Amino acid sequence: MAYDNRAAVRKVLIITLLLNLFVMGLKAFVGYFTGSLSLLADALHSVTDSANNVLGLFASRFSSPYPDREHPYGHHKFEAVGALGIAAFLGIACFEILQGAIERILKGGATVRISPPELWLLLIVLGINIFVAFYERNEGKRVNSQILIADATHTMSDVWVTISVIGGLIGVWLGYQWLDIVLAFPVALLVFWSGWSVLRDNLPWLVDQMAIAPEAIHAIAVSVPGVINCHQIASRGILGRQVFMEMHLIVDAPDVETAHRITEEVESRLEERFSPVRISIHVEPPAYQSEQISFAPGTKE
Repeated sequence: MAYDNRAAVRKVLIITLLLNLFVMGLKAFVGYFTGSLSLLADALHSVTDSANNVLGLFASRFSSPYPDREHPYGHHKFEAVGALGIAAFLGIACFEILQGAIERILKGGATVRISPPELWLLLIVLGINIFVAFYERNEGKRVNSQILIADATHTMSDVWVTISVIGGLIGVWLGYQWLDIVLAFPVALLVFWSGWSVLRDNLPWLVDQMAIAPEAIHAIAVSVPGVINCHQIASRGILGRQVFMEMHLIVDAPDVETAHRITEEVESRLEERFSPVRISIHVEPPAYQSEQISFAPGTKE
């Protein structure tokens, strides 16, 4: 049976959206009064956090695990598409950070003014960002939500950006104006790595990469009495979230009823091991033989 986690995902996204809006406003307020371009850029980067939450709410709304006439395999991939949108936002944020740093090097900028109370406000911002990142990651793992895990990755990149800005502003406070620029480059690399991590985690789902090794499926299937062999095994999806599986099953059965009973036992054992999973089995007679467990280049059904 499919697991519908959308209500839990929406609750987490709404909470983090409100916190991200507060963080964005606080950064913009401090950045305006200090004249820090890096902090204003960080506030702009925080806009992507709020945009990601809205994108996540939109994706979650349409990512129902239940099939319908138009989507017989459910709507799980809408959530993966939303995660790819977050990866795109991370790429944009990386570009903006690098562009701002290069412009400061080439054109210079106004002197930044910072005071201890403003630094304390930024530490509060940092604490909220860290809370949001760990809260989203833990909830994402608990309810198996790729959109929450991806958004937590993005928020963690925002944590590193904020740490960089605070470090640069402390340097400015001590008289080292150049720190505000130098620290922008490693942060941009961290943001880029976060985006790549989101892509790496979600592309296998979208391109139907193998979810379970066919040898593991084969071992369970042939352990059922009456099964001679199975071949052409394929699986896709995400283990623990939703897996789709198909195979050809060679059974030793004198009639259709017996073949059906054997097939149901195979399905039961696979569901017990890999649930939630939807299984499609093509039954073949004992005379048919094939050692091709999985698919290989050039093979045909």
